Amino acid sequence: MTRLPSDRLRRGASNGMQAFDYDLFVIGAGSGGVRAARIAATHGARVAIAEEFRYGGTCVIRGCVPKKLLVYASRFPDEFRAAEGFGWSKPETSFDWPTLIANKNRELDRLENAYLNNLEKAGVTSLRTRAVLKDAHTVHLIAEDRTVTAKHILIATGGWPNMHEGLPGLEHAITSNEALDLERLPERIVIAGGGYIAIEFAGIFAHLGVETTIIYRREKVLRGFDEDLRDRVIQRYGELGVRFVTNDVFAAIEKTDDGLVGKLKSGSEIVADEIMFAIGRNPNTADLGLEAAGVAMDDRGAITVDAFSQTNVPHIFAVGDVTDRVPLTPVAIREGHAFADTVFGGDRRSVDYDKIPT
Repeated sequence: MTRLPSDRLRRGASNGMQAFDYDLFVIGAGSGGVRAARIAATHGARVAIAEEFRYGGTCVIRGCVPKKLLVYASRFPDEFRAAEGFGWSKPETSFDWPTLIANKNRELDRLENAYLNNLEKAGVTSLRTRAVLKDAHTVHLIAEDRTVTAKHILIATGGWPNMHEGLPGLEHAITSNEALDLERLPERIVIAGGGYIAIEFAGIFAHLGVETTIIYRREKVLRGFDEDLRDRVIQRYGELGVRFVTNDVFAAIEKTDDGLVGKLKSGSEIVADEIMFAIGRNPNTADLGLEAAGVAMDDRGAITVDAFSQTNVPHIFAVGDVTDRVPLTPVAIREGHAFADTVFGGDRRSVDYDKIPT
């Protein structure tokens, strides 16, 4: 690995080397990118980070945190019912979805500001713009229509929900991203997928009184999980009223006056107010200019890296879900920290992926 301490980076111009605007430019302000930027700055590097949506990334803005808030909300009906067995008189209750979403958004605002404040305290320049590589050292900031240069570049753009590409009527469907910001709670929802994201959202909606159906291409959901756990989830969800349609997939989606009609490969049809796809996530590498910079990717679009998160271009690195290694937030954070220590802290570190709890 080619590595220069940050003081040498800053002396570049006087040593006859090319001068750069930054020692490190990070594209993507999720958990991995933010940790890398902050730690690199504490090592003395001049750092900038660009994010086109909101600071915090998938986990904080579109994943774990808002999803947990919805899970907490969905638990109250059971708590109310259980309370009667402990001597409590159940009061009249009602639920308002827009209030939940508004309060969720306020919490995300607070968390995003915390991320921005921590970056500012570390001396990192935070930019709200899409950033695209023009070459191996140059980044184009779309919103500002200008370019900056960096000695090192870190790609930390995460993943993006996979959709059933080419499916007729796909434009009428949503993913977990949109499910977290629906203007109204649907009366009927169909969720395509059998992983834990699909299952968690099915539980949320079912507990909130939504008529919920899961459609999955295999025989049993939660492939790869403990068999007893899989059976128990299916049993419990059945008791909640969740309908499972297995060994089937969508062939088309049509919008009608009665809602969305999902046409299945088996010939059956399902009518719903919302159809949600939760069939996995892909590395978010489209239109980042990686080809222009010569960065190698695999056939899924994931950036290829070595044990130290280094790409085939020596001064370009990648961490987190964009590398398609272990798609977990704590892993991305560890990768970002290890990268910063290795390149700017003089402490060569790699990440141990053995025995990661999930």
